[in-house]
Amino acid sequence: MWRELLPVGRHSDSGGYRRYAWTGADADCRAWFREQAEGRGLAYEVDRNGNQWAWLGDPAAGDAVVTGSHLDSVPDGGAFDGPLGVVSSFAALDELRARGARFGRPLAVVNFGDEEGARFGLACVGSRLTAGLLTVEEAHRLTDGDGTTLPQAMEAAGYDPEGIGADPERLARIGAFVELHVEQGRALDLSGDRVGIASAIWPHGRWRFDFRGEANHAGTTRLVDRRDPMLSYAETVLAARREAELAGAVATFGKISVEPNGVNAIPSLVRGWLDSRAADQQTLDTVVGGIEKAAREYADAHGIDLDVVRESFTPVVEFDHALRDELGRILATASDRLKVPVLGTGAGHDAGILAGRVPTAMLFVRNPTGVSHSPAEFAAEDDCVAGVHALADVLEGLACR
Repeated sequence: MWRELLPVGRHSDSGGYRRYAWTGADADCRAWFREQAEGRGLAYEVDRNGNQWAWLGDPAAGDAVVTGSHLDSVPDGGAFDGPLGVVSSFAALDELRARGARFGRPLAVVNFGDEEGARFGLACVGSRLTAGLLTVEEAHRLTDGDGTTLPQAMEAAGYDPEGIGADPERLARIGAFVELHVEQGRALDLSGDRVGIASAIWPHGRWRFDFRGEANHAGTTRLVDRRDPMLSYAETVLAARREAELAGAVATFGKISVEPNGVNAIPSLVRGWLDSRAADQQTLDTVVGGIEKAAREYADAHGIDLDVVRESFTPVVEFDHALRDELGRILATASDRLKVPVLGTGAGHDAGILAGRVPTAMLFVRNPTGVSHSPAEFAAEDDCVAGVHALADVLEGLACR
């Protein structure tokens, strides 16, 4: 499975992946998912929001155990973020069948659409729509860099966008959702464990900073006469690092748009996107508030107008404690270990979106470097196999009783 999926959407120059929602690479990934489902005799379906499902047993029976993740990527992302969870889900099902497991609850594998938000700027679109955390009106306003709206992109890919929206009937079928994911940090590497259980997802969000100045000639305009928004933006980037360090949080300006974007032109507009995350809400508010305060001071000093817009936000997500404890019990029993590590994460996931609607848990597989959202993202094969066995143990403990 891994070899089949590995070349899909891989960029020849960067070596990273560009599997953006409702593009050709995304279509290839979706075709791969369908082939995996049908090749195992699973009932395949696509829901109203474009998420793919592969069912073993009757979905209408309810109380289903669902596992899976996503197949799309960030720009030039790695091979493991998302796909490892989907591949491992099918592999875990194979493992359970090899064990002769008898299922007492329906089981499903899911591929949630547009988790990374690389094309339309909002993460977890498929799961947000399903959970009712993104309205139809908001979804219709999502636009990519070329001006294509989400409905237009879905329609061009052969899907009907008219039915998108909250799907409470589908969520009511799910008794538990468990997502396996490569760890996006080094906690497991430092502890020497191959697999861990998630405790919570840090609160996190995205903010857009629009610095508006005055376009002018780069070679003839005196420095004292300039209203250069790039200066205020650059100072704000440094301020974000300082605020994050002081608070023990993270803050990153990872995307920028410049107008008129000419080498010999002073910009009229510099638009930067801030991603910030912290272990608790108060800390996050302090960090973002400090960054905005510094940005406004820098803008005022250079005669720049500044608008700050919060484009998305997810509060702290505590995974279901009972389900989390059950995973710990299952894995401790299966591995004859006293304890399986429990760790928090600063990364958002579909599991975090669903956590407010259904009992949800996560498993992490060791990442020896901690690198993610990069072509250098990596997990060793034996660790990935350990993840498959752990997921199979969990699914057996939950669905085969």
